[in-house]
Amino acid sequence: MLLRSTRASWHDRAVDDSRRQARLRELTLLRRVRDRMDREYAHPLDVEALARSVGMSAGHLSRQFKRAYGESPYSYLMTRRIERAMTLLRRGDLSVTDVCFEVGCSSLGTFSTRFTELVGMPPSVYKRSADDHGMPGLPSLVVKNVTRPIRNREARRRTPRLA
Repeated sequence: MLLRSTRASWHDRAVDDSRRQARLRELTLLRRVRDRMDREYAHPLDVEALARSVGMSAGHLSRQFKRAYGESPYSYLMTRRIERAMTLLRRGDLSVTDVCFEVGCSSLGTFSTRFTELVGMPPSVYKRSADDHGMPGLPSLVVKNVTRPIRNREARRRTPRLA
């Protein structure tokens, strides 16, 4: 009986180790996809092409990406594009339409809607406010962190104070 439990225990550990290694390989592939989106945000990217590049199906990539990073690949890509758009709008030398196409969006309406969802104001208002209240003298890294878009689920919820 002791021999059987030892054998079963060894087998369980081997299976767990194999699963762990498979998960690490998958996380490496997901990181590769995320890095590609960070680099090529301005290019047309779709989930099918990203999945093909790492040998996964689009559905599996979407599910595992969301599991690993908390948001879908499309949502992640749009957040990167909006962050870059914020930088370009703060710079002030491009129109909202030019910024839209510069960051890889093909529809001004979709760009404006997503920008408003993430930033809390339309891109034209953001551009004007950046012109009015720029942050001269601050390093770009600090400005980027301070103005980073915050998704609704990331915003802190206020707990009601009971008297």
